Amino acid sequence: MKVLVINWRCIKNPEAGGAEVYIDEILKRKPADWDVDFVASLYEGAPETEVINGYTVHRIPNNFLFNFTFKKAWKKRFSKVGYDLVVDVMSKIPLATPNYIKNVPLMGIHYHIHGVSLFKELNPLPASYVYLMEKQLLKAYKQTPLLLIAESDQSELIERYGNKDLTIAYCGIDRQFMENQNPFAKSETPTLFYFGRLKKYKRVDHVILSFAEVLKKVPNAQLAIAGKGDDEPRLKELVQSLGIEQSVQFLGFISEEEKGHWCSKAWTFAITSEKEGWGIVVIEANAGAVPVVGYNVEGVRNSISDGYSGFLVENGNIQQLADKLTLLMTDATLRDTMSHNALEWSNKFGWDNTAEGFLALASRIISNHKGAQ
Repeated sequence: MKVLVINWRCIKNPEAGGAEVYIDEILKRKPADWDVDFVASLYEGAPETEVINGYTVHRIPNNFLFNFTFKKAWKKRFSKVGYDLVVDVMSKIPLATPNYIKNVPLMGIHYHIHGVSLFKELNPLPASYVYLMEKQLLKAYKQTPLLLIAESDQSELIERYGNKDLTIAYCGIDRQFMENQNPFAKSETPTLFYFGRLKKYKRVDHVILSFAEVLKKVPNAQLAIAGKGDDEPRLKELVQSLGIEQSVQFLGFISEEEKGHWCSKAWTFAITSEKEGWGIVVIEANAGAVPVVGYNVEGVRNSISDGYSGFLVENGNIQQLADKLTLLMTDATLRDTMSHNALEWSNKFGWDNTAEGFLALASRIISNHKGAQ
């Protein structure tokens, strides 16, 4: 079985994120008879061809114009291979592959619609470009079977873009980061944990502002922030302006082992993104028996079981966020119950299940294509 996977980035790209982890974990579990080519954008210092986790990565120029360069590469090079299946991983600007990949079984993996959240992260000009491109090019996938990672964009894809063939395969997690940790060995100090990229659309400033409110009722509480990103200087300035430097730690990039250590210590976790495709950090925190409080936005509303593994609060309502965090820090019985619930909830999500969902859809697409010939 000859398979082509297309994604803007490969798992080794320095800017790789959840989208790259998702497809990489699936391909680690591919059938033995699958021969996979993976086309991604070239980045500085990377070889043009490399085998990663059993699949062959072909890197082509360039990162910012990949949607154009791949189309040329398809017509000139990859269309001649004779693939049994093409997988379009829609993680940035849609490639609109259904417009030019014909007579080959094609499926898409859709993470989330970026929409207006782009304007939080990018300058107005590039944000407008990506926004308009996404809005227009998603229309190309109307007849293409899509694999979704959560229910977050399902209704919008149906109502706005006319998609009908949608399948959900939830993200899994790799539990090795908790392998040597006791998830219930919590710190004696009330600890709020955040880990993830420090980007504007993640709104980590809301975590900090809510924590400042928590300190009014839990003065010995601590906030640990792990991760790197271009919003870090602004976040550090905010901490200083609030005068809470003694209660906040910026950990920078941390290893998987360190992440497990902090999850085992933390009392609760906060996520305040404008939207997520799924919110895999929520399930990772849950795997450390950490209940999560987050905004009721796309993706997060699917990864938090409200009232069971954590709480959903009104989008952008910093006081509600602070109130729930305070409740978890001050009500030991509730916290203990939700900690056990969070760990149980996390056990529902594994990469083997994700891969099974992907392979079931891929098999159906290939079979339907053969039947139509």
